[in-house]
Amino acid sequence: MALLPDSSPQAPRMPWAVLAAACLGMFAASSSGTTRAPFLLDMARDLGTSLPLVANLMAITSVAWGMASLLAGAGSDRWGRRPFIFLGPLGLALSLAGVAMATSFPVVTACAAFGGGCAGAYTGVIMAEASARTVDRQRGRALGWVMAGQSLTLLVGVPMAAWIGSFIGWRGVHWVVAGICVLAALALGLATLRPAPSDGGGGGRRRQKGGASALSGPVLRLLTMGVAERICYGLTAVFFATFLQTTYGLSIGAVALPLALFAAGNILGTLIGGQLADRLPDRLLIFAGAMAASAAAGFVLFSWTPGLPGTVALGFLYVFVTAFARPSLMAALANVPEEVRGTVLGLNVTSASVGWLGAASLGGWMVAQSGFALFGPMTAVVALLGGALAVVGRR
Repeated sequence: MALLPDSSPQAPRMPWAVLAAACLGMFAASSSGTTRAPFLLDMARDLGTSLPLVANLMAITSVAWGMASLLAGAGSDRWGRRPFIFLGPLGLALSLAGVAMATSFPVVTACAAFGGGCAGAYTGVIMAEASARTVDRQRGRALGWVMAGQSLTLLVGVPMAAWIGSFIGWRGVHWVVAGICVLAALALGLATLRPAPSDGGGGGRRRQKGGASALSGPVLRLLTMGVAERICYGLTAVFFATFLQTTYGLSIGAVALPLALFAAGNILGTLIGGQLADRLPDRLLIFAGAMAASAAAGFVLFSWTPGLPGTVALGFLYVFVTAFARPSLMAALANVPEEVRGTVLGLNVTSASVGWLGAASLGGWMVAQSGFALFGPMTAVVALLGGALAVVGRR
């Protein structure tokens, strides 16, 4: 398959200031919930509630995140992106401060739900802004850098939170993440002072305005592919540590290095996938090939236990090929008319939340029924279905 040129002479420079600020914003949004993971027991003890209730804060946050993203995406198409990009992180900082000061679990729940809504109000809009400032054959790389902020949470954010929390506790960690959100708001506000081109550098054709364009058959197919990809990624991201502990009897401390390698594979796959999404002519074929590789790697990962080093290597391979698919999908979603791009990318975040909830519920049910025996077949089937949709939708 021939490579496309990196960019045409008329193509604008990559908006690195916007991409760096967007990466920081995604890191802040992801850290707002993920960095609670090391402190679930401490939070339950401090708030006088049970561990399962504290763990369910993630589900509450995800639901609010998905709903707000849908509304904010449509709102940004009507009123502009900058209000959502700037006020969303500030609202998230306020919610984290509320969690840090709360003395009861209901207050923490309300603050977590509000924070999820604020995060959802700007994550999809950030992607629309990055897409608007790049041409079509830059968007795979641009969105790959934006999404790398989520992966950095696993690689850097959670370990740092655990270390910082050993000195200042879970409340102090929430104050630190609130500060990062404020920094992200300021960075995004400054980086987007200059307006984006009216149609993102000419990446998408102008078609009719309104919901019909945002919810066309091809867009719905792409969103369904995104749900499949998020289920495949979420099943392993949520349960990989438990799989290692159950299979090899590892302690919590012993899974730190495997999880760091897992996060590194996710970042590497996202960045390389973004490069090829811009340089190879058929993005849907890239997605289909990556999902086929994900199906094979996932089946082997959960069906064969060659020893801890081999399992960790398989986990790295699995998350690498799964992450490889994401930039191609995102770039394809972003190649819609400017007037509905915010709506479409907001819907993408909403559908991703559905995928995460599906992964958590399916994974929990399978572990309760038969341990990890069903994980291999399930990841393979879902990945192949996502790849098949890509092949069908190539036209």
